[in-house]
Amino acid sequence: MQTRPRPYHHGDLRAALLARAEETLRDKGTAALSLRELARDLDVSHNAPSRHFKDKQALLDALALTGYERLTDVIRTSQADAGESSGKKLEAVVRAYVGFCMENAALLGLMYSIKHDPQASADLLEATGRWSELIGRLMLEGQRQGEVRDGPLDSIGIPVFATLHGYADLAATGMLTPEAAERGLDEVIAFILRGCAPDSRP
Repeated sequence: MQTRPRPYHHGDLRAALLARAEETLRDKGTAALSLRELARDLDVSHNAPSRHFKDKQALLDALALTGYERLTDVIRTSQADAGESSGKKLEAVVRAYVGFCMENAALLGLMYSIKHDPQASADLLEATGRWSELIGRLMLEGQRQGEVRDGPLDSIGIPVFATLHGYADLAATGMLTPEAAERGLDEVIAFILRGCAPDSRP
């Protein structure tokens, strides 16, 4: 006897699929993600997810895009109460980025792996640059305020990002305990600010 497919009853199935996929990614990893399993979890017909994602790769791309959009929002929000000083704004960025990475370790890994996929969508590539552009504008403002040393942005920004992402990765992957990560964050911020500061030599 053929069973009837379960009814489509989600007001926003795409959002529900992404939310459930992120839970699976966090709990079980990328290999456990399956459109059919997601459909079963959400109690919809097995082909309902294909209305939004043609295959698993499309789902992963959408998850990564969502991650970059959230990261951009987190960075932007961090500036609301940071004050006018570029140093304070940069400190807020560092805390926001590290916090995001620690709370979204599995998603972050997916974001950076998808970013380098040669088949990454134009929307995803645009999103990957959006949050770093915020930091670039912050660096330029710091140069205008005399709080960031002169020079090409790459020569300043790349060491900042290397330090920031390296520390965040240590914290997110459990190589640092949450307590140690929190204690060390002030030192990382001070290190980054010293690296950005104008040269005081005559």
